[in-house]
Amino acid sequence: MSTLDAEGYVPGDGSAATAPAEPSAHTPAPTVASSSAAERSAIASSAVAPHARPKRFRHWRRTRPFWGGLVMILGGAEILATVWAPLPVVLHVGLQNSLGYLIPIVIILSGLLVVFNPAQRTFVAVVAALLGLATWLTSNLGGFVAGMLLTLLGSAMAFAWRPRLPAPRVWDVPDPID
Repeated sequence: MSTLDAEGYVPGDGSAATAPAEPSAHTPAPTVASSSAAERSAIASSAVAPHARPKRFRHWRRTRPFWGGLVMILGGAEILATVWAPLPVVLHVGLQNSLGYLIPIVIILSGLLVVFNPAQRTFVAVVAALLGLATWLTSNLGGFVAGMLLTLLGSAMAFAWRPRLPAPRVWDVPDPID
């Protein structure tokens, strides 16, 4: 069983750069000027904790309506794919042809806006839901219903998302005097 140090590294498992406790006379100290770019990047990448990136992404993902935006993007992509489908049964005529391409692109952009600008999530989610309903008429029954349902589900998830409130601070209250 390995023990963790204060920073979460297991000594000797390769997760951190291991160095001798004291530099010996035979080991020259590495200098930045003499090392190559590959050596510098290897040193820099070994200094970062291996579990730091997933934690940063998890934190970023939890501070925005990530899943609602992702489902909206998938719904818009599915609608766009059915518009591009080479089906002889599907008929595109006039203005609906251009709307069939424009609406799914706007839905995909709405999903990206929800993810990258969560402050505007309410307005963008309502616009995406209305556009998702409009695809019933313009884009092969809303991408054969599946794309429309994905868009509506994603916009509902984004609309209902709320940012987490910070944990309440616990104040040390002195005991009352008897």
